[in-house]
Amino acid sequence: MSRIPGAFEIKETDLQGRIGKLHTKSGIIETPAFLPVIDVYRQELAPSEVKELGFSQVITNAYLTFKRFGEEATKKGIHNVIGFDGVIMTDSGAYQMLEYGDVDVDQETIIKYQVDISTDIGVILDVPTGRADYDSAKQSVERTIQRAKDAVKLIKNTEQVWVLPVQGAGYRDLIEESSRHARDLSVHYDMLGIGGLTEYMEGYDYLTVVKTIYTAKRLLPGGKPVHLFGAGHPLVIALAAALGVDTFDSASYILYARDDRYMTEYGVERLDRLEYFPCNCPVCSRYSPRELMNMDKRERTRLLAIHNLHVIRKTIERVKQAIKEGRLWEYLEELSRRHPSAYEALRALRDQVDLLEPGTPYVKGTVRGLRLYNEESTWRPKIRAYRRKIEAYLQGRRASTIVLRPYPSKPEDCPRPSSINREVLVLYYTPYLGLIPEELCGVYPTIHFNYPERMLPPGVVDDMVKYVIKIIKKYYKDSKIVVEEGAGWRSEASRRIRTAIIL
Repeated sequence: MSRIPGAFEIKETDLQGRIGKLHTKSGIIETPAFLPVIDVYRQELAPSEVKELGFSQVITNAYLTFKRFGEEATKKGIHNVIGFDGVIMTDSGAYQMLEYGDVDVDQETIIKYQVDISTDIGVILDVPTGRADYDSAKQSVERTIQRAKDAVKLIKNTEQVWVLPVQGAGYRDLIEESSRHARDLSVHYDMLGIGGLTEYMEGYDYLTVVKTIYTAKRLLPGGKPVHLFGAGHPLVIALAAALGVDTFDSASYILYARDDRYMTEYGVERLDRLEYFPCNCPVCSRYSPRELMNMDKRERTRLLAIHNLHVIRKTIERVKQAIKEGRLWEYLEELSRRHPSAYEALRALRDQVDLLEPGTPYVKGTVRGLRLYNEESTWRPKIRAYRRKIEAYLQGRRASTIVLRPYPSKPEDCPRPSSINREVLVLYYTPYLGLIPEELCGVYPTIHFNYPERMLPPGVVDDMVKYVIKIIKKYYKDSKIVVEEGAGWRSEASRRIRTAIIL
């Protein structure tokens, strides 16, 4: 069934990430999606090649199109001007404002121009914050809010999907102010954006990026798609997608290529410093680093741009598959070891469980075991949801004797009893999950998880011990407590539990 432009259908969720369909007049974008920046002045990689690489949507600059093509673009349409038959988003010129201080065009002109060139997704002429002092940042927020209000009458009854950007990056109160106004105005806009973070992303300041996104997301309406301006690094894309960002754009793929920089999932490398390629895309499978360095500069740039887009596409597809399987947190754990800034950003998410958990299905269609690795796995929203369910169960489960039994090394050795002894409650104490009532053994995920049994991180044991002690003291302080022990981590854990509860 066809939908009007701006309609957004959410198909799958995990954490705040979602696989969805954003309808535009030229087609549907499946989110999460990356929009490569197409430069109207210079194209080492043709837009048609970008589409062949799997990108059915791109972004270009309405202001630069206006300056270069003027009325010619209104006659031909933006699709014919840049030679792309997919979905086209146009930025209004805000980036140029960030770079040069201002642009010589007013908002009414640039909005009308985006309508006249028949763009699919348009952006109002916001004022990006960037790395600014507080007073300048506040001014950017106030001016963007006013322009968003002024634009309502200009975008009404147009066919475009219109984006309202949130500004104030780096300042929580300003992000909140901008987000509240965006929420109130969202009835007039099909899409919301988060801007002003490009310089933070370029400097690997992912902590500020993550904090800005989750501060905004707490106030923005959940049913609207969200775009992150200037996000072109795999680590940023994955983190932002987990927080509910649906689309991304960047010129990173071509800018890196022009500077002989080679993109990876963990960072960017100088081409002349590589002996081997850690990739098997068509470019890396055919050429060596030395062969690329010996090529004509233009051809080398083109090939590097192709490789860089392959890396970005791989990231988008891995994010989607992780959402599909309910493994997005696991993917973030993996990426957090790729760069210290990514690990710092992941740690910041542990305090956002109330934001991430509602979009995290407890179990999906196909039951998949949890892969648990280290302390970060204990922050996983699905683990927190399990503990909350168990605590609710134990709140109504009374017994005169509580047996704390260590979880067996093989999950299948945790049998579910045929009958329940109401006077004796057996609780398995286990890393990550914390406690498993014997009568619930076999219920997902009590035997559906794997962890490093022989090399359990100390932080995980500490977390388990504290959790067990808290639950026992809260619900069973008048019961008889029997603490059984075992080998390995079980010996130390049982000693600490016994000392805290019984002595």
